Amino acid sequence: MKEEKTLDRREFTLAAALAALSGVVITISACGGGGSSPSAPSTPAPTPPPAGGGTTDKTGVVGSNHGHVAVITAAQLTAANVINLDIRGSSDHPHTVTLTAAEVASIAANTRVTKESSTDAAHSHSVTFN
Repeated sequence: MKEEKTLDRREFTLAAALAALSGVVITISACGGGGSSPSAPSTPAPTPPPAGGGTTDKTGVVGSNHGHVAVITAAQLTAANVINLDIRGSSDHPHTVTLTAAEVASIAANTRVTKESSTDAAHSHSVTFN
């Protein structure tokens, strides 16, 4: 007899959020310097999609990274204003990525946008959304 696996509410919500975000790619890669060795990607848990569909957070997938995280909230995407995004995450130093209102609107529309972060700790990061 085949055993059925049931999901609790938390597992279902996580699976649904991951399915909804499966087409979203945000990449941050180190651009030399800093002396830190790359670590495993660090991503926060995504915000589940609204019940009626709509905009959700864009969570960064970080490569060649040492703790930085990029998240644009659903509210920021919907407002489509200028954003100064702090990508510090668990790193010991900050970086800022500045996005224009047009770039935020493009990201919300799933268009690829690449920006260079501020230079801190003798290096910067290239950040690609979508």
